[in-house]
Amino acid sequence: MTNHYLVTGCAGFIASKVVELLIGQGNTVLGLDHLDDAYDRRLKQWRLARLQTLAGFTFRPTDVADGKALEDTLQNESGAAVDAAAKPHFAAVIHLAARAGVRASVACPELYYRTNCTGTLNLLESCRRLAIPKFVLASTSSVYGEHNPVPYREDADTSRPLSPYAASKIAAETLAHSYHYLHGLDVSVLRYFTVYGPAGRPDMSVFRFVRHIAENEPIIVFGDGGQQRDFTYVDDIARGTIAAIHPLGHTVINLGSDRPVALRDVIEKLGLLLGREPRIDQRPAHKADVPRTWANIDRARKLLGWTPRIGLDEGLDHATAWYRENREMARTIELAES
Repeated sequence: MTNHYLVTGCAGFIASKVVELLIGQGNTVLGLDHLDDAYDRRLKQWRLARLQTLAGFTFRPTDVADGKALEDTLQNESGAAVDAAAKPHFAAVIHLAARAGVRASVACPELYYRTNCTGTLNLLESCRRLAIPKFVLASTSSVYGEHNPVPYREDADTSRPLSPYAASKIAAETLAHSYHYLHGLDVSVLRYFTVYGPAGRPDMSVFRFVRHIAENEPIIVFGDGGQQRDFTYVDDIARGTIAAIHPLGHTVINLGSDRPVALRDVIEKLGLLLGREPRIDQRPAHKADVPRTWANIDRARKLLGWTPRIGLDEGLDHATAWYRENREMARTIELAES
């Protein structure tokens, strides 16, 4: 059965893959994005151009944090005010628009609050007003703090975030819960763990490592490189996101590889793939960084039937291949700080 979905942040790294898979399954998608300057727009435009070749995809340039603009877009798409007793125009909202990045949020916390909190609230209100039954919210492993034991479980205490980014995503999670409680909205909150892959975000480690090694530039490493991350391939994340569309009531689910790897080991693997010796510029550890992320994915297995399929070696190979194929653009992409 064909369904119509609303996907926010559609030109983003994860969202563009979600849209691609949804349309590949025979669905239609309205994608929203305002192509902000959180990182180099050329990368977002590259992803968007690919989506716009797909039948069944419609793009509307809309900032979800602008309540009036969002309402106008959805009103135009729906054609008229929706009768709550009628079938909703969208089967689900998949909310992937976000301001991401731990260190950058320390410098500009107000931008994170606007996009991640106000944007989420506006979309929740749209679900209530338009009787949309399902809300999938992208969250992050950054909500877990130093006090949480690993592997991180979804029932861990997240009341002590280490960055404004983490705090803004916790706020978005709690807003979504309130709409489930008050209005019966079916909510799936997905906590993503260190997503990487082709055309990844330039503030994330894998894109930056590939770029620096390929161009013989020094890699800035905060700390000794022993900090571990639960690297998860983007296609696996997109599959898990789509699996979470079915009714679950209200639940929080980790999506991660369940196999943390030290940054220094990832750098070594990329050096071998690219045929260059990495140059390291070591800096002091950043206070907002956690020493390790590690997802317990028992809940994803049980509720979604999901496990990751792409291992780190294969995923890094795909990421480096994309860089080589798109080097003319990729080598000039402005690298943002995560």
